[in-house]
Amino acid sequence: MSITEHPGEPHRGEPRLDPSVPSPPSAPVPSAPAGPAGVAAASPVGRLAATVDRLSREVRAAQAEAEGRALIELAKGILVERLQCGPSQAARQLAELAEQAGTTQLEFAVEVINQAARDRMSEVTDAFLAATRAVAEARAEAESESAAVRLRAAESGALAADDTQAVAASLLEQALRPLGATAVAIWAAGADGSLTLAGSAGFSPAEAARWHYVPPDVATVARCGLTERDGLWITSLAETGLPSVGRHHHPEGGRAAVPAGTGGRVHGVLEIAWPAPLPEQPPQIVRQVEALAELCAHTLETYTMPGGAAREPRVLPDAAELMDLADGLHDPALVLVPHLDGSGNLVDFRIQHVNGRFLDPAGRPRAMVNGSLLLEAYPMAAGQSELFQRIERVYATGEPFRARRMNLTALVDQVPLSAVADISVSRHGSSVLFIWRIEDEAARLASLLQHAQRLGRIGGFEENLLTGDITWNEQLFDLYGRPTSAAPVRLEELPAHAHPDDGVTIRRFLRTLLHHRRPASAAFRLQRPDGVTRHIRLVAEPVLDSDDRLLTVRGAYQDISAQHWTEVALAATRDQLAHTEQHASERDRLALQLQHAIMPPTHAPLQVPDLSVAVRYRPAEAEQLVGGDWYDAVVLPTGRVLLCVGDVAGHGIEAATSMVVLRNALRGLAVTGAGPGQLLSWLNIVAHHLTGAVTATAVCGLYDPDRNTLRWARAGHLPPVLVRDSKAAPLPLVGGMLLGAVPEASYEEAELQLADGDTLLMYTDGLIERRDRSVEESLTHLLSTASTAPSTLDQQLDRLLTYSRSDTDDDTCIIGIRVG
Repeated sequence: MSITEHPGEPHRGEPRLDPSVPSPPSAPVPSAPAGPAGVAAASPVGRLAATVDRLSREVRAAQAEAEGRALIELAKGILVERLQCGPSQAARQLAELAEQAGTTQLEFAVEVINQAARDRMSEVTDAFLAATRAVAEARAEAESESAAVRLRAAESGALAADDTQAVAASLLEQALRPLGATAVAIWAAGADGSLTLAGSAGFSPAEAARWHYVPPDVATVARCGLTERDGLWITSLAETGLPSVGRHHHPEGGRAAVPAGTGGRVHGVLEIAWPAPLPEQPPQIVRQVEALAELCAHTLETYTMPGGAAREPRVLPDAAELMDLADGLHDPALVLVPHLDGSGNLVDFRIQHVNGRFLDPAGRPRAMVNGSLLLEAYPMAAGQSELFQRIERVYATGEPFRARRMNLTALVDQVPLSAVADISVSRHGSSVLFIWRIEDEAARLASLLQHAQRLGRIGGFEENLLTGDITWNEQLFDLYGRPTSAAPVRLEELPAHAHPDDGVTIRRFLRTLLHHRRPASAAFRLQRPDGVTRHIRLVAEPVLDSDDRLLTVRGAYQDISAQHWTEVALAATRDQLAHTEQHASERDRLALQLQHAIMPPTHAPLQVPDLSVAVRYRPAEAEQLVGGDWYDAVVLPTGRVLLCVGDVAGHGIEAATSMVVLRNALRGLAVTGAGPGQLLSWLNIVAHHLTGAVTATAVCGLYDPDRNTLRWARAGHLPPVLVRDSKAAPLPLVGGMLLGAVPEASYEEAELQLADGDTLLMYTDGLIERRDRSVEESLTHLLSTASTAPSTLDQQLDRLLTYSRSDTDDDTCIIGIRVG
């Protein structure tokens, strides 16, 4: 089939254009280039493609012309009503006014509609006109006029559209694409918080199908825009990480998600996509988008969910049905209906109905509350815990709200009255059901008292002495081990249920209470029928009439068994602790006496020619820290001098007795004439086999007065310190492990030649040991102190003890010799 074109005649099916109506500009048709491309365009496929492209442009132009014609016809109708003239006169008047204003008939028609409508769309276009004219009069006027035309054209297209898909396409082409947007999505909000893609344009069909439904509580761009009162404007999707339809096509693009609502109710969200990052938009652009979102809300009101079910009825449900529902509830309930101002904005809720169980926090009758506005009846609701905003939110989105123990405040006679209540708010049709359950303070206190009695194991009673009636609570039956169906026990029968040894105590209690008529208390052992004995504390008081006659006795039993056995255990523990402390004190005192008997703090000086010998022993500051430090300085039968210090591991009597064994053993072994290495080897055998496997350190030396030499060995002990010419230094280490660690051990020996004026010091670790310092640091301080040598050896040892920085409170031994 071929298509024959006739110059000067429109193609069949093309609309004939009215010369009075300006056609919107259409994109120029590119001419076919010469060469191979031109040949391709001249082919049948090329000609068909060119024809399809031309027809598509003409269809879009026809749609724009139809929308423009609708606006012009609407403006003519307004002029007919205002000028009281016929249609032809209104058409001529419109043309003349447009010519005088220097604008097209379509732009002037939009001005007429805006002046007559005074709606949200006209407010946006007027604000846009004012803002742009203030910037640049000539250019801004033309741009603002075209913006007004776009908004009215989009409104006309949306109202004429058959479904939300067509509305989305109209919004994108007429109003949003000139703003740089490439896609738009219209989301319908479900009562459960879900979102359904009701219509879209600019997204691929596959992408729209993937996003046809978003479950509740899934964070998306549209969902976040629904929760924000002023909408959500995102510079770049990559910055937020929120998922959204078409995200993978333009991950860096900007987004806007604006709630679509009317009259305080949000029906969905208008989401707009830009291909590039979106800078901050001027207020007039934001208002344009908000006006378009409100336009979508009118479409979403009648939107039908997939499956054929309507989203929500457009009209109010039968008020009688909702009132019947409220009246059938066991909790106080209010039925609220929206209260709109003249512009259709939600400003308050009217209390349509209160049910029979409704209790006003201020105590007002239901008739005073019924029919009043919510903020008039409860003005404090606007600020307390955002209660009014919560109700607005429920009405807007349909998502229910519940809260426990919320403070409700009512303002009555300028006096705020408060109550605590559980809140439930839900939307039913176009009304809100508001349920509150005011907490009964008396019931709450009674429950609190019951729990306190249960936790404290307290049972209460009351006995009427005139009628004989006795009242027990449930806890008291449990204390007695009796079923609640059993008869309570009278006070006079109490001795029969108590331990026989407590009879005197109970009779004294009854005499004070019943005879002297004074409050009384008693502690006794209650013997229950199941054989269990409980320790009970009983407190009671008499109740007298006006003539001082005894009418009633009331009181309470408390089970103090746990406290009693705790006190018994505590007393036994105190006795045991006192016995242990006494025993430990005796052991420590015995150890200290034993230590002082063997090693007195002061020692008689040795009589050795050309040699001064001094010793110091400083016991531990605390008796329980008595340790195993020991020293010995004795002249042997050969004339040599035995010098040794040692330290047995541990404290107390065991360490002291082990020290005695090692000290005496070394003295006995020294008379054999063996050297210090051999003496320590034998002493190791003694420590390992004869003292219960104790461990100890020691340093042993033999001084020869004839040669002024010292042969010495060590068993894991610190080496001696030599002070010569005001310089102190430790002797080079020789090998030797501590005593008692292994059955047999050998120890190296070293020999030191002493000169006149030399001082040699042997000591235990109690002199230098610190918890916060290493041994090397403490030894450095000792060498610094020992370098200053007073005139006498005794003064030097006293100086070492005085300036010691040890902080372990351990005992300390020092032996010093000075030649000359």
